[in-house]
Amino acid sequence: MTVGFTLHATDGPARRGTLTTAHGTVETPAFMPVGTAATVKALPPAMVAETGAEILLGNTYHLMLRPGAERIARLGGLHAFMRWDRPILTDSGGFQVMSLAGRRTISEEGVLFQSHLDGSRHHLTPRTAVHIQHLLDSDVTMVLDECTPFPVDREVAAASMARSMRWAGRCRDAFVDRPGYGLFGIVQGSVFEDLRARSAAALLEIGFDGYAIGGLAVGEGQGTTFAMTDVTTPLLPANRPRYLMGVGKPDDLVGAVARGIDLFDCVLPTRSGRTGQAWTRFGPLSLSNARHAEDPRPLDPACRCPACRGGFSRAYLNHLVRAKEILAAILLTAHNLTYYQDLMAGLRAAIATGTLRAFQAAFAADFGGSTDNGSAPGGEHAARRADAAGTSFPR
Repeated sequence: MTVGFTLHATDGPARRGTLTTAHGTVETPAFMPVGTAATVKALPPAMVAETGAEILLGNTYHLMLRPGAERIARLGGLHAFMRWDRPILTDSGGFQVMSLAGRRTISEEGVLFQSHLDGSRHHLTPRTAVHIQHLLDSDVTMVLDECTPFPVDREVAAASMARSMRWAGRCRDAFVDRPGYGLFGIVQGSVFEDLRARSAAALLEIGFDGYAIGGLAVGEGQGTTFAMTDVTTPLLPANRPRYLMGVGKPDDLVGAVARGIDLFDCVLPTRSGRTGQAWTRFGPLSLSNARHAEDPRPLDPACRCPACRGGFSRAYLNHLVRAKEILAAILLTAHNLTYYQDLMAGLRAAIATGTLRAFQAAFAADFGGSTDNGSAPGGEHAARRADAAGTSFPR
C-alpha cells in the first residue's frame, strides 16, 4: 500500500495535508463530490474540475451492476471511462448494506444483493469488493463493511462491528499493493464509544493507508456525529488520512475539520442542485420560492461559479427551477460544488495560518448556526438576513 499522506500544518486537532495517489495529489482537508455511477450528476468532468475538486467518489455496488467492472476495465478503467484524470475513491458498497436492507442478506461470507435494476442476484464478499475496485482502477479502495443503521441495539452494533473487522482483514489480504494505490479501513460501532475504540484498535492491528469513520450521518444528529468523531480521531494514527463518510452540510464540514478530519463526501450539494436549492455563505436558498421571482441579484456576487460569474439572476434561476429546465440543475450544482470547494480552501488556509478559530467564528456568524452545539444552521432565516442586507452581501 503506497498512497502517501504528508502533514503540513495543524491548528489544534485540525490538519492541513496532502494525499498523494497514482493519479495526482489532493490538498486536505478535501470534499469529494459524489459520482456514484461514474458521473457527477448534471456536470461534465471539466466543470467539476473547475469547481476546485481534486478527487471524486464512485460506488462499487452501482458500477458492478451497470455497466459492470469488467467492461470498465476493458475500456481502460474508471478514469478513462468517465474522462476524469484525477484521483478517485470508491465506496465498497457498505452503505448499500443499510440502504438496500430489503434487498440483501448478510452472512459471514459477505452480502447477497438482489439488484434494484433487474432483480438479479450478486454476491459481494470482501475479496470481490476489493477485486471490483481493482478493475475500476480506484486510487483509494474502501474495505467492505456493514453500515449500521440508527438507532440500533448495542448487541446488534457489536456483532455488526466485529463482522466488519473480520471483513477488513480479508480485504487487506485481497488487496494488491502497487505504487500510488491504497486501501482504507472503516471504523464502525454506531454511537457506542467502547465499540468505536475496539474497532479502531482492530483496524490499526491490520494496518491501512487511511482510516474512515463510518456508520454516522445516518440520522443520529450533528451533536452525536461530532461526539463520535471526538472519540474516534485520537485513536487513529496522525500520519494517515482520516475520512468521515457521508458528511455533510457546510457546518458539519467546518466542525469535523476542527476535530481532525481530512476527507469528506456527501450527495447533498449535487442533490440540492437538482432540487432547486443553493448553498451560500448565508445558508441555503430555495430557488423555487416565489420571493425570488423578481430578484435581479446573483446568488452571491463574490462567488466564482458559472451561475454567479455569468450574471444569472435569482429571478432567472427561479424561473428555470419552476419550469423544470435542465439548466437549473447544471447551474445550481456548479454553484453548490464551487461553494463547497471554496469553503474547504478557506479551511485549509485558516489551518495553515493558525487562524481556524477566527474562521469558525466568521463562518458561524454568516451561516447563522453554530458548528459545535448540534443546532441546525440558520438556513433560510440566514438567507433572509442576507436579503435584508440589500443588493450586496456583507463580507
